[in-house]
Amino acid sequence: MGRHLSPELKQDNQRLKTTSLKAPENQLRKYTTWLKRQPLSDSTRRSYGSRVGRFLDYLADTDEDLVGLFNSDRELEHVLKSYKRHLKVKSKLSPATVNAHLTAIDHFIQYNGQEPPEVPREDLPKEAPRALEKDEQRRFLRAAAGCRRSIDRGVILLLFYTGIRIGECAALDVDDVFVVGRKRKVVVRSGKGDQYREIPLNEEAAKAVQHWLKDREERFSQVAVEPALFLNPQGRRISTAALDLIVRKVGDACGLPISAHRLRHTLLTNLVRNKTDLVIVAEIGGHKKLETTRRYTLPTSGDKEKALDELLEQ
Repeated sequence: MGRHLSPELKQDNQRLKTTSLKAPENQLRKYTTWLKRQPLSDSTRRSYGSRVGRFLDYLADTDEDLVGLFNSDRELEHVLKSYKRHLKVKSKLSPATVNAHLTAIDHFIQYNGQEPPEVPREDLPKEAPRALEKDEQRRFLRAAAGCRRSIDRGVILLLFYTGIRIGECAALDVDDVFVVGRKRKVVVRSGKGDQYREIPLNEEAAKAVQHWLKDREERFSQVAVEPALFLNPQGRRISTAALDLIVRKVGDACGLPISAHRLRHTLLTNLVRNKTDLVIVAEIGGHKKLETTRRYTLPTSGDKEKALDELLEQ
């Protein structure tokens, strides 16, 4: 495996050789500064920075030299495997979190112009994505019905009954939603992977969106606004963060930790458990691969708990 240092590392290579890694905060500062210029989401930048910082602290605590590691494939692989065991045994992190840390470290290694060694990832539990249970769904819908703002009800019921992604919801324009007549539907024009799809709207979701559209027209009748379906108070397209806040606020009202992604999982899980053909579920969910949809046929942790509890009732 070739060792080609990035321009960033070449500039400080000589200094690193003499100072070793006694001040990991310097390395972290350089990396996080570079991260700000990369096409990543803010949450990804924060996660990568935090996880790489934790790894650099580990190296400092174990007196490992960063430049020395980059000059030895075998030593780098050995240290990463040791760190993986540290995350599992000492820090007691879940398999998914361990994998996330390794991914961030791989990114840091690539930033330094290196090829990350192949450290095996943790096998993840074979479970369906986490959805709301039936009683939780009823509580959540009751809380949504009690929302005073029509935009909140429109957002909640549209997400709950279509399973669209939060970014897809934010990108909707008024003419992407048809709420009257027999052909009620929402049109996602450029979903994940730039995919186009149409999703039928049931009566409850259509009425909630229709109510919001009426309020939208009245509220912004005297000002020019963007064509977005959901607007913020300034008449501009609502952000994904604001949409997420609406969902979490309604969840808090009924005592449930809920995100838009969990609502999506709930819709797709409901379809699968209602014995809907997986091809139809994939079309509604915007899945390019049927294997992605098949995850929803897997048991949940609740299913496994129920199976064991039922043994006591026999």
